[in-house]
Amino acid sequence: MTEAYTKMIQQMMESSQEMLRAFNPALEQMKVAGLDKMFPTLPADIMEMWFGKTFNREGLDAKTRLLVTLGALTVLGAQAEPQIKVTVRHALEAGATQREIAEVIWQMSMFGGLPAMQKALEIAQTVFAEVEEKDA
Repeated sequence: MTEAYTKMIQQMMESSQEMLRAFNPALEQMKVAGLDKMFPTLPADIMEMWFGKTFNREGLDAKTRLLVTLGALTVLGAQAEPQIKVTVRHALEAGATQREIAEVIWQMSMFGGLPAMQKALEIAQTVFAEVEEKDA
């Protein structure tokens, strides 16, 4: 990650954590068991078949479809934590950058609110760290 990207994420996290504390301090520490370990990332060609070529051959590619899915899941908030984790993993596998994923989540703050955005960013950062650790 670049320094500018890291700074941007840190600023977004600090801002959204302040909002969470103001709205509902209990949500800040909320943990939901994830299904991500049960459903490992699919190979890119399978994702392309399912999310790109099969269901919409001339529409969105897998990466775009997964970023749109991530936007919708972000708006759902903490109830979608396992799905967000899996979608972030799949989006990375389909070629999305960490910055693109963060921007999609940030954009959803207007629709799902700051708490939903903050939670989704936390989840995404966890996935980023896991992927980087695995690749190291």
